Amino acid sequence: MNITSQIKQPIFSEMELFEKKFHESMTSKVALLNRITYYIVNRKGKQMRPMFVFLTSKMVSGGIVNERTYRGASVIELIHTATLVHDDVVDDSNRRRGFFSINALWKNKIAVLVGDYLLSKGLLLSIDNGDFDLLRIISVAVREMSEGELLQIEKARRLDITEDVYYEIIRKKTATLIAACCALGAKSVIEEEEKVEHMRKFGELIGMAFQIKDDLFDYSEEAIGKPTGIDIKEQKMTLPLIHVLNTCTPQEKKWLINSIKNHNKDKKRVKEVIAFVKDNNGLAYAENKMVEFQQEALSLLGNFPDSEFKAALTLMVNYVIERKK
Repeated sequence: MNITSQIKQPIFSEMELFEKKFHESMTSKVALLNRITYYIVNRKGKQMRPMFVFLTSKMVSGGIVNERTYRGASVIELIHTATLVHDDVVDDSNRRRGFFSINALWKNKIAVLVGDYLLSKGLLLSIDNGDFDLLRIISVAVREMSEGELLQIEKARRLDITEDVYYEIIRKKTATLIAACCALGAKSVIEEEEKVEHMRKFGELIGMAFQIKDDLFDYSEEAIGKPTGIDIKEQKMTLPLIHVLNTCTPQEKKWLINSIKNHNKDKKRVKEVIAFVKDNNGLAYAENKMVEFQQEALSLLGNFPDSEFKAALTLMVNYVIERKK
């Protein structure tokens, strides 16, 4: 059994029912919309977000999920999907998880409107059922994701990101959504704010580790047989690069910045940058930071009694940093 099936095992029936409810939550009287949402539902990824929601709610409550948990998971997926549809328009991207993106098949105008539709569906699902506490958690996450993206754009122009600013960007851009899933899973079944905050923090730490792992893929040869250097080509500031920029000589720093700004399409130069980052401890440094976040996340799980749900969440934490793609 592969690791994602193992993680899903204790929430298998919940995930099956969730898929049905999620599909229902998207329906519309407009045939075009239904065609597009049907396409979205059928090209789902690993479904990490709803898995976090259900595993968290069952761990903190001793195995309970309720209608609020299902609604919360649906709202997160609706709003997350809306942001992905909009992202593909912003990035002018034709592919998403190996499938054509919505904008590639139906053009930008329709894609933006579909994103808006999914967003409003998510908001109404919460409002119609009085889940204002859950809606608050999700709304904060959406605000932070937008801020994180814009902060990254603002900083990338100057290539002078400090490590602290980098953490702030990835906390908002990536970690905040996983944090929202865990907080929401807990909040849907228990009232104790302290435990909800515990789980929010747990999700945030996993999100940080997850993003650093993504940064490392740009330099690793495991996943695709050769380092891609895509982040360098796109002038994205990743942790291995930031560390090296902040520790090398002024001369080397000048060469690095010039390479990234003016020679990022030159394959040979990109290879040299990758080699320089590796030789100057960039990868080892980022890996250590990733493990620190992972260990801190695992220590937070120590506050809860052992259960199959806790075991699955532990597997999930380890999967985040051991995954191959």
